[in-house]
Amino acid sequence: MPPRNTRLSALVLLISSLLLSPCGTDICDSPLVSNLPHWSFRSSSQLSSSHGPVYAKVNRREGAGGWSPFLSDRHQWLEVDLGKRTQIAAAATQGRYGSSDWLTAYLLMFSDTGHNWRQHRQEDTSGAVPGNSNADTVVQYKLDEPVVARFLRLIPLAWNPTGRIGLRLEIYGCHYASDVANFDGGSSLLYRLNARPSPMAISLNLKTLKNCGMVFHAEGKGDHSLTLALENGQLQLFQQQGMSSSSGGDLLVTMGSLLDDQHWHHVKLERIGNYLKLSVDKNTQQVVVPAELSHWNIRWLSVGAVHSLAQRSHLYDKHFHGCMENLSYNDLNLIDIAKHNNPQVTVVGNVTFSCAEPVSVAVTFSHSQSFLQMLGHTTGSWGPVVITLQFRTWNEEGLLLTFKLPRQHRTLWLHLSEARLCLQINDTGGALFQLSTGSGLDDGQWHSVKLSCRQDHLSVTVDKDEEATANTADIPHSEGPFFFGGCPPPGGNDNCRNPFRTFQGCMRLLTLDQQHVDFLTLQQRRMGNYSHLQIDMCDIIDRCSPSLCEHGGKCTQSWSAFHCKCSDTGYGGATCHSSKYEQSCEAYKHQGIPSGHYYVDVDGSGPIKPQLIYCNMTDRAWMVIEHNNTELTALDSSSAGRQRSVQFRYASEEEQLAAVLSQSEHCEQELYYQCRKPRLHSKPDSASLSRWIGGQGPGQVQNHWDGALQHSELCSCGLHNNCLSSNIQCNCDTGNNQWTKYSGLLTLKETLPVRSLVLGGIQPGLESAYKVGPLRCHGDKGFWNAALFDKETSYLHFPTFHGELNADISFLFKTTSSSGVFLENLGIKDFIRIELSSPFEVLFSFDVGNGPLEVSVKSGAALNDNRWHGVRAERNVKEASLHVDDLPAAAQEAPSDGQIHLQLNSQLFVGGTASRQKGFLGCIRSLQLNGVILDLEERARITPGVQPGCPGHCSSYQFLCQNQGRCVEQHSGFSCDCRRSSYTGAFCHEEISANFKSTTSIRYTLKEHHELSPNHSALPSSIFSDMTSKGENVTLKFRTRQSPALLLFVDSFHREYLALMINEHGALELRYKLHSSRDAEVLGSSVKNLADGRLHSAAIRRRAEYVSIQVDENPRESFILTSDEDFDGIKVIIVGRLHDADVADTELASLASLGFSGCLSAVDFNSISPLKAALLQPGSHVTITGVLTQSGCGSPVLAHPQSSQTTHSLPETPASLDPSQPLVNTVRTDAALIGGVIALVVFVTLSVLAVIARIACTRRETYPHPDLKAAQPDITDAHLSEETVYQSAAHANQKEFFI
Repeated sequence: MPPRNTRLSALVLLISSLLLSPCGTDICDSPLVSNLPHWSFRSSSQLSSSHGPVYAKVNRREGAGGWSPFLSDRHQWLEVDLGKRTQIAAAATQGRYGSSDWLTAYLLMFSDTGHNWRQHRQEDTSGAVPGNSNADTVVQYKLDEPVVARFLRLIPLAWNPTGRIGLRLEIYGCHYASDVANFDGGSSLLYRLNARPSPMAISLNLKTLKNCGMVFHAEGKGDHSLTLALENGQLQLFQQQGMSSSSGGDLLVTMGSLLDDQHWHHVKLERIGNYLKLSVDKNTQQVVVPAELSHWNIRWLSVGAVHSLAQRSHLYDKHFHGCMENLSYNDLNLIDIAKHNNPQVTVVGNVTFSCAEPVSVAVTFSHSQSFLQMLGHTTGSWGPVVITLQFRTWNEEGLLLTFKLPRQHRTLWLHLSEARLCLQINDTGGALFQLSTGSGLDDGQWHSVKLSCRQDHLSVTVDKDEEATANTADIPHSEGPFFFGGCPPPGGNDNCRNPFRTFQGCMRLLTLDQQHVDFLTLQQRRMGNYSHLQIDMCDIIDRCSPSLCEHGGKCTQSWSAFHCKCSDTGYGGATCHSSKYEQSCEAYKHQGIPSGHYYVDVDGSGPIKPQLIYCNMTDRAWMVIEHNNTELTALDSSSAGRQRSVQFRYASEEEQLAAVLSQSEHCEQELYYQCRKPRLHSKPDSASLSRWIGGQGPGQVQNHWDGALQHSELCSCGLHNNCLSSNIQCNCDTGNNQWTKYSGLLTLKETLPVRSLVLGGIQPGLESAYKVGPLRCHGDKGFWNAALFDKETSYLHFPTFHGELNADISFLFKTTSSSGVFLENLGIKDFIRIELSSPFEVLFSFDVGNGPLEVSVKSGAALNDNRWHGVRAERNVKEASLHVDDLPAAAQEAPSDGQIHLQLNSQLFVGGTASRQKGFLGCIRSLQLNGVILDLEERARITPGVQPGCPGHCSSYQFLCQNQGRCVEQHSGFSCDCRRSSYTGAFCHEEISANFKSTTSIRYTLKEHHELSPNHSALPSSIFSDMTSKGENVTLKFRTRQSPALLLFVDSFHREYLALMINEHGALELRYKLHSSRDAEVLGSSVKNLADGRLHSAAIRRRAEYVSIQVDENPRESFILTSDEDFDGIKVIIVGRLHDADVADTELASLASLGFSGCLSAVDFNSISPLKAALLQPGSHVTITGVLTQSGCGSPVLAHPQSSQTTHSLPETPASLDPSQPLVNTVRTDAALIGGVIALVVFVTLSVLAVIARIACTRRETYPHPDLKAAQPDITDAHLSEETVYQSAAHANQKEFFI
């Protein structure tokens, strides 16, 4: 072949190999076991020589075709020595050839030395690896991340039930190269590095048995330094400026846990812009650093200790004791240059370049039945007992040691109680004495214990410096047995009794009378006894590192679980994931909550913190965010030629403001400026002298005013060419001596909120003022966002839901269908689904790899009633919960050592499934996943079979419209029509109250007299049929100290009337005159002393001749009139004082002329509200005489707790100032002095006394009869609504009335 062709072929081959090989990665899947020598294999036992571990090679048939132990139990193991530290990527298992022996589950353990094993876990699970289903198939298990180790140990967990343990094994991986340095606690390395600008990245692996020590210390320009130190098994990163300081600097971040476990841990610190990123093993945190460190370079790097001329803190005195591997700075191999005596590095002390591996054998008590039994003395002689050990645990309680003192039948217990070490000796009569010492011993750190029992002295010491002692007359000695951690099962040993919890944790360095206990000998069953122990490993797990508690929840833990304390976070649930607050004022409003300050969490379970916001509940729910200056403020013009800059600081944080603006349908902010002489523009068409900054973040410069277009540099008058002069752009540019103003609402969200004002053109003698109102937003884009699914095969699809560790889903639904799937998301094996499984049950099901789990809530009432029902499902690493409406929630705990990550990869289906079966028919609204709102309406507009929006909200929310308010459907939600209610407000819940003087009167005219024929007495009565009532419904509240006093008077054209008053005894009195030729009938309530200045309520009901009166919460009193006449020709309703011309009855006129002094509230006569009409909509049909002052006097003295937050009124737009008025920041009030009040009161009092005798003689009273209540029908609002009739003419003229 010609050379050119040869080179071409080689080039093609090279390119092909590059294209076909994995990009940027090395292949690491070589078989490692098949060529190992026989001495590389060990096992706990073997069934026979032909069943030895050397035959445990995949696809081999030598010997008996694989390894089988002598006994098939969980104490067996197979170990492989790879000869050197190797990168392991996968393991494969196969059953024993030609047999029924194979494993169905097993554990993998790794070690560098053959001791101190580390169990492999994936996702912090129990670590069980699935095995085989027959003896021939090779099943490979790929590790989630490669492991570097020399030794691998496989522990069978389960096997074929009809066979025994049988195994052939293969391990896959590749060569691992490293440079190692060993530090003995007094040695270190000092590097002088290139100070030229460069990235900063320091990477290393470390291994140690010590929980404290300096990892590295870096110094650079400006006396800045960074220090990474190991403290209590955690890494702490400090930043310091000024090396003369005696402190360790500012703590930036703490990461990692249990790093003193003599296993390798990967550490990396790198600078990314203004951030420092610290990684420890799989976990990473970022922290912001000062700007001067963003380009800071390291000049000196000391490893293992601190070398600096500055004074060192206590932190720096702890040198590192252990090994470091692959230490690099910006890809520079620091250990390699140290080994080659590079002049850049100084070696201090005895640094060796191989890792010294001290053997420390620990045992793990991992089970509630774990125990260790040792015999103790073997010489048969009695002597003192001295026991030492070290332990670490997360549990507050647990037995460490117990043994009997046989001479006096006593028992000694050494145990943990409330994280203290307690010593207790009991005899048959109870406790003799107790000692306790230490504290906080449940912190996961190693703690040393020494127990010394001598003839007359007893002592227990913790960590060598905390000791509790007791002198005793006689402490008999024991030769054992000694029990550690717990006791054998009942019947296993009569010498052990444990009244405490079993110890769960690790122990090491156990000595009995200065004799070291060899746990490896114990493992071989050649000494002592044990059960449920893991020997030669400390299998402690820090479940709080990293913490799975969200939103600042505090993580605490025991040996087997963690717990989150969510107090003061604003969140709840097992992991502090779920927000306790609503996401908008709109959501609060539709719970019937009044105006007030409330915490609003705009992103639900997302990262943004809750914020305290004022919710102004009107026809809309306004979110009001205040800043530091919302008042009208005058500018100081004493200094000429200077611009004034005013900054506005908002109560909400930046991310909260951004979320509110994004989520709201409409936002606005008032910008008000008024001036006399100052100009906004120095010349026509010139740039503005003033400007304002608005928008998110730092904001952008804005120069438009008064509602003009953005970037126009105009006011609205300049935009519409109607300024005071044709050659100016804003009225302030006239420069004259008249006050002019610019007042407008800024509504473009991109320019909100207003951050600052920069006002120019200020000169001495010129006056101006500004006001920037609070940011106000209403509407929640997600709350009413809905879709209607009208076909079973229809659905909406969204991107995959990512809720690996925490997933919360909330929505509302309404349907008439009996079942259907609300949403579903699938993975390869995992899934999540919420469905209506029956008319009475909602089902939440999912699988994260531990098998399907279901949580359901059942309702006693049908859920397919076409009303809105709320659903909230949450799944986290601790539990799954389901809430439906206000029904009791259902929850189910997650497995303590199961899979925890929810791995989904398909689209999210809403309203149906991928199979188009079991689809949902009905409406879904306000769907949120982990606080993120899904826009159902947008997707519905482009999806067949799904309609955007969903009508019919009043069927669910009618109950919010109170006091006869009527629910009105709207496109997004509903509103309450309060026209037929005496109340007002968003839900017709706000009382209309007013203070009355004795001269105050409200006259509400239903029909004017002049509208009738002059000879109306000769006309038939049918002329007044449009104002005829067959029954009345009267309600009101009052507060007064006057009696007698008239509350309400209703008159007719036929000299018929209804009068409600407080009589001279302070009791409520009702007068009915339903026939002009008869005297009025007087109905008196038995409830007295109503003129006591307190708030009282009265409710009057009449149906034909049956009348009821109820005062406050007292029982209803019933009466029967002598006539069941209709109340004909009603013409006027009078509240307060009654003038003589209003009634022909002189007796009533003299009483009613006293008027009413006090408070009246919520006055209602047959859905007509005269007080409401007078205060809110005065017109020709309402006449007010005297002084009427609206107030909150109708509210109870002790208001609802939320009401106290509603006392802050919102700022009003300033009124135009008179040009001659000086500009001041004051509040003006008007007061009127009414003379002659005292004289009038005296006159009225005398008049009342004069007519009392006549009234007593002439009035005709109707008293309640004791037998009437059983005979009369129940008078309720429902009856009254049926019987109170205004004929069609009245309905035709409803527009004339305020109802």
